[in-house]
Amino acid sequence: MKEDLNLTATTFYGLEEVLAAELLQLGAKEIKIANRAVGFKGDLGFLYKANFNLHTALRVLWQIAGFTNVYKAEQLYKNIQQIDWSAYMQPSQTFRIDVTGQTKFFKNTRFIALKAKDAIVDQFRAKYNSRPDIDLRQPDIRLILHFEDQKMTVHIDSSGESLHKRGYRIQTNIAPLNEVLASGIVALSGWRGCCNLLDPMCGSGTILIEAAMREMNIPAAINRSTFAFQNWPNYQAQLFELIKTSSLNKIRELPDGVKLMGYDKAPSAVEKARLNIKNANLDEFIQIEQKDFFKAGQPAQKHFLLFNPPYDERLKIDLPNFYKQIGDTLKQNYTGMEAWMLVGNLAALKYVGLRPTKRIKLFNGKLEARLVQYLLYQGSKKH
Repeated sequence: MKEDLNLTATTFYGLEEVLAAELLQLGAKEIKIANRAVGFKGDLGFLYKANFNLHTALRVLWQIAGFTNVYKAEQLYKNIQQIDWSAYMQPSQTFRIDVTGQTKFFKNTRFIALKAKDAIVDQFRAKYNSRPDIDLRQPDIRLILHFEDQKMTVHIDSSGESLHKRGYRIQTNIAPLNEVLASGIVALSGWRGCCNLLDPMCGSGTILIEAAMREMNIPAAINRSTFAFQNWPNYQAQLFELIKTSSLNKIRELPDGVKLMGYDKAPSAVEKARLNIKNANLDEFIQIEQKDFFKAGQPAQKHFLLFNPPYDERLKIDLPNFYKQIGDTLKQNYTGMEAWMLVGNLAALKYVGLRPTKRIKLFNGKLEARLVQYLLYQGSKKH
């Protein structure tokens, strides 16, 4: 299959431009930024390449059809039956249907999914006297019907499990940071291997792992074994192997002298971070120490700080005092350096006592967050 496909990569709010830049670098065509998604074009091989390489994508979807004036159950059924489903799944496989977007013409999304399911199953029964079964947990094929009022587009999920599930993170702490969000904040911070990177509250090590993978051009899914596209009738295993080999050949070393370091005061967090880093095959490049950031003292070398401190959501802390300590520690020990912090409790920022140079709106799960930058000049001013 050489023709270009209509593809969409989904992501988190605030990371759309980061994802678009990744797609441009990979060679995507006709890139269009949307809300929490980026549309683009590429052939089947590029679909494989996107799944294997993208750091800030959650899923890669292939649009196989689009319809207008879909406002009755009969139309919905007829439109779904127009698609030759034998090109996308086999009677022996399982599938599920998810409905996204908004339409006022149907009672609920479950009704839409059931009607579409009937259309697919009836087509297979008529052709093969056999039908694929529904599996809501681990389907071979996942379909997405997206509505914009009367307009319906039909997509196939090429990823399977969300692409944030890299395969390296075996151990997590109470409030782990999503891998895609971690990679996104590395990109937004502007760290490009210019100097040492320090995560002074590293938890399970996700920010450091994602930073190393971005800087070393390591494919995001290097430690992942399965994708949904491998279940497709048109899957080309040899082509995927060639794409993986080509991507792996582009891995590069860290710049000379640059170190990635993490602190955490909890021995259990240090142990988990080290295990995850080892699973990612990055233990040669990332060092984790058991240290309390507030007591670690002034570093001997210049650092770029990037971290996601707790914010009293699942880890209970004395919020005002904790964030005041962060500000005091940055002022006292990191003068002349740059610090970026993802804060999921917006009220916490007023206790830091430093004026952010930048504020970027993001979401950490359902929580509205801010990625803030502090340029720590001598005598940094308070609010």
